[in-house]
Amino acid sequence: MELIILGSGTGMPLSYRASPSLALIVDGELLLFDMGPGTLRQLTRAGLNHELISRIFITHFHPDHTADLVHLLFATRNPTILSRRAPFAITGPVGITEFIQRLKMAYPGWISLPSEIMEIQELDINEMVPRDYPNFRILTRPTNHTPNSLAYRVESRTGKSLVYSGDTSFCEALVVLATGSDLLILESSFPDGEEVEGHLTPSQAGHLASLAEVNRLVLIHFYPECLRTDIAAQCRRTYKGELILGRDLLQIRI
Repeated sequence: MELIILGSGTGMPLSYRASPSLALIVDGELLLFDMGPGTLRQLTRAGLNHELISRIFITHFHPDHTADLVHLLFATRNPTILSRRAPFAITGPVGITEFIQRLKMAYPGWISLPSEIMEIQELDINEMVPRDYPNFRILTRPTNHTPNSLAYRVESRTGKSLVYSGDTSFCEALVVLATGSDLLILESSFPDGEEVEGHLTPSQAGHLASLAEVNRLVLIHFYPECLRTDIAAQCRRTYKGELILGRDLLQIRI
């Protein structure tokens, strides 16, 4: 598996950090996790073609994690693209079907795609049953952010695993999901001492990673308040493993 951080920032505009999105290539298959504004442009910067996305996994419905879904659907409606587009799926918590339907209502006729091209899959946060796909398996757990927020664990057929928290505060379910994973990607929104409900600080993220006994931790989703501090030093208070401060277009092999 190869991870490319498309957006390591938040909904706050920064010239050097795009809104949240991850690209994950598993046995040649291109997956996306979240699609904040500017994701399609970031894909081009990473040398990836949006036409090759096979599955999109959404953690929750806030605009900094979903806004470029509109752009993707609009671009895919281009007749030249639509005529050659392979089917793809958008997967998310319960409510994703209604969410996309309301987007279609806001842009009537402009972002609707044929059902044979786009499939929508809903995941009940209370049903923690693994889902098997040809090249990987997905496991989910609910997180402490919105009523339907999900974290994802991806396991490849070769036994490698990655966990992505989305937005969350500390929660035991995420510790369970992340235990034993090869790479853990956590949000780190605000600095220690300036905690905000529904988000992690660097030391809280480090504590979670330590409890999960994860040897490689990537921090992303930095608000400007956090970027003005020593993120690594705060995380080191609670975590001793390999620490990577995520940045846009960083590539990590798993």
